[in-house]
Amino acid sequence: MSASEPTATASRKRLGRIVSAAIIACALITGLLVINQTNRFPRTDDAEVFANFIGIAPQVDGPIVQLPVQDNIFIKQGGLLFEIDPRPYEYALERAKSDMNTLEGQIVDQRRTIASQVSAVDAAHAGVGSAAANVNRAAAAVNEAKANVANARAALDRANAELLYQSNNFHRIEPLLAKQFVTVDQIDQARTAVTAREQAVQQQRSQLALAEAQVQSAQAAYEQATAAMQQSHAQLGQSQHSVLTIDPLTAQREGRASAIRTAEYNLNNSKVYAPFDARVTNLTISQGAYAHTGQQVFTLIDTRTWWVIANFRETQLRHIHPGMHADVYVLSRPSIRYDGIVDSIGYGVQPDTTLVGSFASGLPNVQRSLNWVHLATRFPVRVRINAGESEPFRLSESAVVVMRGDERER
Repeated sequence: MSASEPTATASRKRLGRIVSAAIIACALITGLLVINQTNRFPRTDDAEVFANFIGIAPQVDGPIVQLPVQDNIFIKQGGLLFEIDPRPYEYALERAKSDMNTLEGQIVDQRRTIASQVSAVDAAHAGVGSAAANVNRAAAAVNEAKANVANARAALDRANAELLYQSNNFHRIEPLLAKQFVTVDQIDQARTAVTAREQAVQQQRSQLALAEAQVQSAQAAYEQATAAMQQSHAQLGQSQHSVLTIDPLTAQREGRASAIRTAEYNLNNSKVYAPFDARVTNLTISQGAYAHTGQQVFTLIDTRTWWVIANFRETQLRHIHPGMHADVYVLSRPSIRYDGIVDSIGYGVQPDTTLVGSFASGLPNVQRSLNWVHLATRFPVRVRINAGESEPFRLSESAVVVMRGDERER
């Protein structure tokens, strides 16, 4: 063996160690760069495309008479989805309007009746006034008759006094005829005067009796007038109490109007329109099927906004914040990159029962087993995709999300 061979062997060993060290250093540097890049720009393939969706259910019952949509087609906002037979609801609306018209007619008739009853009350008021006037006239007649009685008594008293005077005068001068102190003619005149005064007394007594009869007649007329006035008051009260009120009928107006609005609401709901731009899915019925209120017919996927729900490990969440931009790739079109913006980051997921157990009575039931490998929990991050409605996204298709920093970093 020559002296140069050990030297060459030593050189090769030294070179091998240097290359090995360089490879290890490069691997370490590459690993550090990958870790740094992963921390700065987290990524995950545990993501799905997501959109809002609603179940379309009718608000009225009836057979479907129109079903212009098909499964999986795109429909614009306001497009007709289906129509339920509107005839029962048209009839209900006509009946509600007829009931309202009937009520209005009843109100008009009631107003006319009330006007007639008010006229009767006015007439009763006039009757009360006339009866009061008759009472006053009867009272005046009674007073006049009583005054006539007083006058007749006074006249009778005067006639009696004059009769007494003439009688006394006749009896005084009659004995004087035998002595011829008076003449026969004077005696005859005195006798005639007595007779005349007696007739006058009889006449005044008749006048007194007539006046007293007039008092009784006037009193009876007064009582009759009083009774008539009381009857007029009773008729007035009866007329006032018999006047109807229109309030019970007018109070029904709101109920009838509410019935019309309800019938119009049901009739309008017999046609169901798309509330937004959407794609029809899960359509499993045909025209002629009977739709029930609240029972879902098919589903509409809201195509106006699409999200990707990406699950990131909890150790990566500190590098993600709302407003940050992200690259989104869907597996059906892996060559197309979509721009996305982080909307929100989840703050809770279902607890792992193998770690914390189940919660009972407000306290955790901790498992007694120990897991040697502890996996990081993943939290959902909602990323809104900046894409038009024409993009053919599908709900729940797989996606890859790479965080590229916020707009300032870009």
